[in-house]
Amino acid sequence: MKPFQHLSAGGRTFAGEGCLAALPAELKRAGASRVVVFCGASLVRRPEVLARVERALGPALVGRFEGVREHSPVDSVVEGARTLARLGADGAVAVGGGSAVVTARAAAILLAEGEDVRALCTRREPDGRMVSPRLARPKLPQFVVATTPTTAYAKAGSALRDAATGDRLALFDPKTRASALFVDPVLAGTAPVALVMSASLNALAMSIEGLESDCDDPLAHAALAHALGLLADTLPGLVARPDDADLRMRLMLAALLCGQGTDHAGGGVSSVLAHSIGPRYGVANGLAQAIVLPHAMRFNATVTAPRLARVDRALGTGAAEAATRGPEAVVGAVRALLDRLGVPARLGEVGVRGDVPDALVEHALADWFLQRNPRPVDRAGIVEILGAAW
Repeated sequence: MKPFQHLSAGGRTFAGEGCLAALPAELKRAGASRVVVFCGASLVRRPEVLARVERALGPALVGRFEGVREHSPVDSVVEGARTLARLGADGAVAVGGGSAVVTARAAAILLAEGEDVRALCTRREPDGRMVSPRLARPKLPQFVVATTPTTAYAKAGSALRDAATGDRLALFDPKTRASALFVDPVLAGTAPVALVMSASLNALAMSIEGLESDCDDPLAHAALAHALGLLADTLPGLVARPDDADLRMRLMLAALLCGQGTDHAGGGVSSVLAHSIGPRYGVANGLAQAIVLPHAMRFNATVTAPRLARVDRALGTGAAEAATRGPEAVVGAVRALLDRLGVPARLGEVGVRGDVPDALVEHALADWFLQRNPRPVDRAGIVEILGAAW
């Protein structure tokens, strides 16, 4: 066994009917008595849903920030930080999916650090190394009331989009991990099924990327394998019963497990390409990632073949059979699952052009996730994978 460290972040999860009743005690535990709710337009249009959360918060609620937008654009995060400052907040409650979680976290970072986001984000040095500045100042505690499955629940990183340049700006601060996550059946039923499916596909692809990584951490593997199995078992049911709150909550918990596992195992090139494709072409990140995933698996297979049995077993193949199946059989099993879920096989089917813009390649090469891909990826590799996926 390779030496490793598995440092589990403290996080508390409350799931099921009545879970929001624990919110006041969790605020008190974290020393938060003046909190701001972060949410987007879709929830603003559902005042009865927000009221459910705000009733649970009681007198600790001092206001809302309603400007959460897809991909967490920088201007939205800056305005969120200003709202926290104006209201004298000592905590943030993200109600929604990944964009709400990331916007609240990043706003807390900007509020505390008091610098421009580009001075705080991860950057690529001239020698190719990726460097994250140490963000030492205390941050407001974060709480998440989930509406969609997202690996962001468990993460310490916050990726923003600069709308002017298309750059993906990554902030990293373990102090912004959520203190508590709430998975409520009413909130779980509010998100459009397409959004739930896309977010779940992202967790599915990230679970596979984590299992095929060179991380030799059986604790991380356990979380990722269970996440993948739960996703593979549950997602077909979502297609048949899109309004089933129980299924949606199980997908949320699978996403949480995936986020915890990939904290140790890392991501890979399908995540990187989805980060670049999604905003550029208006394709949901999870959908783009699922389309690219089988092609990325084939690209990586020259180094991941011995580890693909982990993926095969998590998808339900028997242990003995999984140990003997080759990479193409595992890729085929993944593609078969995606077919059951109605995921297109090619990027061209969702409006992605066949040419690969230089800007897309540059953004991919600057993505933090790329350094954890099991096979080194350069410009030619990115073009190769996209060409195969198109």
